[in-house]
Amino acid sequence: MDQSGWTASDEDVIAIVSARHDDPFSILGQHQYGDTFVVRAFIPHAAQVDVLDTKGALLAALNQRHPDGFFEGKIPKATERFAYRLRASNVGGAWELQDPYAFVGVLGAIDDYLLVEGTHHELFNRLGAHPMTHEGVEGVLFCVWAPHAKRVSVVGDFNAWDGRRHQMRKRVDSGLWEIFAPGLGEGAIYKYEIVGPDDVVLPLKADPFGFGSENRPSTASVVARTDNFVWHDEKFLEERKTRDARRAPMATYEVHLGSWRRNPDGSFFTYDQLADTLVPYAKDMGFTHLELMPVNEHPLDDSWGYQPIGLFAPTRRFGDPAGFARFVDKAHQAGLSVILDWVPAHFPTDVHGLAHFDGTALYEHADPRRGFHPDWNTAIYDFGRREVVNVLAANALYWFERFHIDGLRVDAVASMLYLDYSRKEGEWLPNAKGGNENEEAVAFLRHVNALVYGTFPGGVTVAEESTAWPGVSQPAYAGGLGFGFKWNMGWMHDTLEYMSLDPIYRRWHHNKMTFGLLYAFSENFVLPLSHDEVVHGKGSILGKMPGDGWQKFANARAYYGFMWGHPGKKLLFMGQEFGQGREWDFHNGLEWHQLDHPLHAGLQKLVRDLNAITRDYPALYARDCEAEGFRWITADDADQSVFAWLRLGDAEDHPVAVIANFTPVPRTNYRVGLPNSGRWREILNSDAESYGGSNMGNFGAVTAQDISSHGLPASAEIILPPLAIVFLAFDPET
Repeated sequence: MDQSGWTASDEDVIAIVSARHDDPFSILGQHQYGDTFVVRAFIPHAAQVDVLDTKGALLAALNQRHPDGFFEGKIPKATERFAYRLRASNVGGAWELQDPYAFVGVLGAIDDYLLVEGTHHELFNRLGAHPMTHEGVEGVLFCVWAPHAKRVSVVGDFNAWDGRRHQMRKRVDSGLWEIFAPGLGEGAIYKYEIVGPDDVVLPLKADPFGFGSENRPSTASVVARTDNFVWHDEKFLEERKTRDARRAPMATYEVHLGSWRRNPDGSFFTYDQLADTLVPYAKDMGFTHLELMPVNEHPLDDSWGYQPIGLFAPTRRFGDPAGFARFVDKAHQAGLSVILDWVPAHFPTDVHGLAHFDGTALYEHADPRRGFHPDWNTAIYDFGRREVVNVLAANALYWFERFHIDGLRVDAVASMLYLDYSRKEGEWLPNAKGGNENEEAVAFLRHVNALVYGTFPGGVTVAEESTAWPGVSQPAYAGGLGFGFKWNMGWMHDTLEYMSLDPIYRRWHHNKMTFGLLYAFSENFVLPLSHDEVVHGKGSILGKMPGDGWQKFANARAYYGFMWGHPGKKLLFMGQEFGQGREWDFHNGLEWHQLDHPLHAGLQKLVRDLNAITRDYPALYARDCEAEGFRWITADDADQSVFAWLRLGDAEDHPVAVIANFTPVPRTNYRVGLPNSGRWREILNSDAESYGGSNMGNFGAVTAQDISSHGLPASAEIILPPLAIVFLAFDPET
């Protein structure tokens, strides 16, 4: 600045025109020098610029200081700060615009402080693109965190993607950059142009807090509101607050939205189409939860969403954010909870994403031994940086707050917990104590779980964690990680290995089905038959079963019965409920035509009925996570491949006996011990004709006598159908 007067120095003019000024707001816009008011503007391609009052009257014509579009001039009659507009013109005509440099900042010192401290839990209310009225003018507030950048500009169609036009104001204390862009609104497409500390202009970056996005392969962010949806789920959310998920039914239907169904032309279903089809289907099947593979915006279909770029944007593949909100709303109105897959373990290195965001390793750890994941060729978040933890924690809360989701299933937790995960000697750095535990990631997970459970009563978090890390689903205050549930990967691997064996060999692997009960109550477990078990050449669940066509279905029915009778919450991936023959192919919809075949339809009916009896008999769910809810009847009949056990609820709940025969040989007069004499109703038999079975059973009930067996005071002789499972519920009326 020329200190002798009001004109900008030549150096300042050149810096503005070349987009290299470290504080453009100190030059552009309205400024006062003593009694003189000055307006400066940078408008490329303008030959003349006039300053108008809010009614359109001319206040002054500005002088052109630089041919690239720098103008300045005194406002002769101004005696105090005033509102104004600009009118620019050239040989092609004239146009009016609001000057973004005419507005004071929106953010405050508390925003700086909370971000740096790592406790700005509603950071999504400040960062990103927010349509608003500021100083009486409609526009959009843009805010982004890039502390090491020398310059940040918001660019888009509205300024011809010219990074000189909307150079942002830097808040030095926090590294936040902001600008209010008047005249913009929802639907505006934008990115950030960032100059790194080495003066290199980076590839254009999508907004880390972008609430909307373009459809791939385009990668820009889109201005969208997510705070103004009209909801109809008040009753559901109130009831959720009173629910103890551990003691409630939980049968989860895992879905990849892009391949559940497709339109006849092969295009994706929209969120609204899914709300009208998927929601009623899951409801009719008796599932209690929908678990959606990641819906965060992601550039590559093949990643299934597990390499997200837009953490705050529901993917545009299926519609806009309002469409996703309507989907959740309809799910809640149908009584279904919605769990989202969430991926804080890593992020892709696409140039428009978070990697090297401000020209430095900002979100990722700078050392590749901590900041790069060899399995997925992705970057790893720096969990030791408070601002990064703040962004991720705010993102977790965002989905609960803005989209009313009911839970997060956290992907790849094991990769976060161990510094040497999938690394060879010399490829990782130990922690301060010399160990392989990632103490910063542990603290992060505890923090997020505490926030979710403390902020949204009734919400849940679920860990996909495949190791023996202790206390994954124990409270953080008790030394655990604070998750509500943990996927039981060991149970899944053992039981699938057993079921894949020809029945003649199963007697030698009996422990595969019993071993899980040795640790079944060490965590709050979910029993997952997830998408991971039906891809990459693993075949389908039905395809893993041995035998001819009928036996494959009989094995699958018996296996699902074993799963539903076993302690732990249940999860099936889409298509498994009707026994899709081929493994999952995300390029295509499920093979729904197979339901025309009675065996596929029968398997689907079995799953529906398993969900129904689980809801009807609390003994099958109320103590899924408590040892008091389970008792073996026989766990050692390996020669006949028979398993029998009791499920128990509270004192007033009727006990349920579950008996499985994993051979094709029927067992007649098989005696099982029971806790009560009297009538035990056969509430489910997987060999029923309606399921595609041979229709062998117990004619609806058995009668237990006061003959002790298996350490229990009563017993009954029952018929065990081939490759089948039977559920018996005590009838207290007898």
